[in-house]
Amino acid sequence: MTSCRKTFAALLLILPAALATAQPRTLTLEDCRQMAVEESRVLDQARIQKEMAGYDRKIAMANYFPKVTATGAYIYNNRDVNLISEEQSQRLTSAGTALDNAFWDALKGRVDVVENATLRQMALDALAQMQASPNRLDIASPINAIGQEVDAALHPDLHNIWAGTVVVEQPVFVGGKIIYSNQMARLAEQLAQSKYEMTESDILLDVDQAYWQIVSVAGKKRLAESYAGLLHHLEEDVNHAMEAGVATEADALQVKVKANEADMMLTKASNGLVLAKMLLCQRIGLPLDTEIILADESLDAIPAPSLPARKSLEDIYASRPETRSLELAEKIFDKKAKVVRADMLPTVALMGAYTMTNPNVYNGFQNNWQGGNLSAGVVVKIPIVHGGEGIFKYKKAKAEARLYEDQLADAKALIGLQVTQQRKLMDEARQKVEKALSNMDLAEENLRMATIGHEAGVIPTSTALAAHTAWLSAHSECIDAGIELQMTASTLLKAEGSYLK
Repeated sequence: MTSCRKTFAALLLILPAALATAQPRTLTLEDCRQMAVEESRVLDQARIQKEMAGYDRKIAMANYFPKVTATGAYIYNNRDVNLISEEQSQRLTSAGTALDNAFWDALKGRVDVVENATLRQMALDALAQMQASPNRLDIASPINAIGQEVDAALHPDLHNIWAGTVVVEQPVFVGGKIIYSNQMARLAEQLAQSKYEMTESDILLDVDQAYWQIVSVAGKKRLAESYAGLLHHLEEDVNHAMEAGVATEADALQVKVKANEADMMLTKASNGLVLAKMLLCQRIGLPLDTEIILADESLDAIPAPSLPARKSLEDIYASRPETRSLELAEKIFDKKAKVVRADMLPTVALMGAYTMTNPNVYNGFQNNWQGGNLSAGVVVKIPIVHGGEGIFKYKKAKAEARLYEDQLADAKALIGLQVTQQRKLMDEARQKVEKALSNMDLAEENLRMATIGHEAGVIPTSTALAAHTAWLSAHSECIDAGIELQMTASTLLKAEGSYLK
């Protein structure tokens, strides 16, 4: 029992600490931007495409180096290869015996011409003894052995054939195709980087807008709370005045309606703040139910954005990823045209190979790997007639390059118009902020005077309500003007190509 009490006491000590750790997460605008970049799957896909372009560049670079390939093969033949017939083989292997028999037959033929029968028989007997003697000169055996060796060479064992070769190829001249392909690969990698920056700037702009939308809704929520508080205070004053007989029931109902509208406005602002935070959580990769508080959420005044010095149009064209992408695309298709033209030029390559076989064809079809064949040469390929295919491909690539050149000119014109428009909107947003601040000061003073006059009984309730409404409108316009200034600044930075660091 004592142990259970100690455990329960420990849980009571730990529970407040655990609850304290479940605090809402405070995020700055820079935090939101960084999280959006890290968690965006669209940006991750652009990052992968940039990585793939880097691999393509390395693949193109590999074409400068020699290509070495090794090939091995095994072949089984159920029948052997005989270079001579069986009759020829039999005569070849018994050539010594045939020569020996012919030699003795020739000697016997010499004896047969002897007229004296006695001498002829004595000679034949002597020849028979010499032929049967084990010490006689053996002509048949060495010649038969030579014949058997020759016959074996003419009957190679080709049931199992093994072969291997190593080939080295080195291009010498391919019409500049390798050089232009490498240049295209480098340009494609830069193009992937530009597309990545375009995607990143779009994501950051969306995050900025979602961030300042939350700041706007949070400010209007606080404004709705203050407005509701003012109206409820006015409602109490009117009720007291009605009890004193200096206000009518219509005045009380009028204030009551406005107070209810203020409560409803506060409810809508609270719900809108929750939804706005859910949208930001979705943009930065957090669960939708995450409790977050923005660093600028509780500020009484929207901070003014800091903008860099104005850039020239040429600097803007160089900074915008859209124009850089079109410039790179134009250069890529110009290189592509040169690659197509290279296909119409002669190509020269060096080739070397080393080949080995078993049976060894370089050493009498012996079953060994001793010795191979080293060969080297030059390969020249000259295209002659291909139905004009290469010419048409070249013209198509040049036309594509001109197409991107025209698109680049149109893009520059649109960017110039966009920058001019955003700069004018920025000036208008600054003027709106100044006027909104001035109107807010006037509305504050008007509300103060109306409140004093209403409490003194010299100003009717309708005038006091109008002052409250004007106060609400002025504060709301001030918040809207500050948020508009921030969002316009973000759009201007993106238009000038200064949005990314």
